[in-house]
Amino acid sequence: MLGNLIASLEDPKVAMSLVAAFDEPALAARLAAAADKSGRTPADIVGSTVRNFMETASDDLWTQLIGIMNRADDPGLAAMRAILEKALPQTKGI
Repeated sequence: MLGNLIASLEDPKVAMSLVAAFDEPALAARLAAAADKSGRTPADIVGSTVRNFMETASDDLWTQLIGIMNRADDPGLAAMRAILEKALPQTKGI
């Protein structure tokens, strides 16, 4: 299930609809700032950030992610939100 969601992030529409589903303006602002800084699209940032997390996360981060997913009504959405919240740089004023 999570693997399918991650694979679907290749589609920019899917990546951005996922961000919209979070309904988290501060997280969307952090995503926009990261995209502006890197010169990449927000959808590309979402996909690469999630894939990088999946490849490099420590056992502690995986344990935290599994706990978040177990408590969520929508585990995939909760996992994506947690990954982006952990991995996207903080911005001033947010």
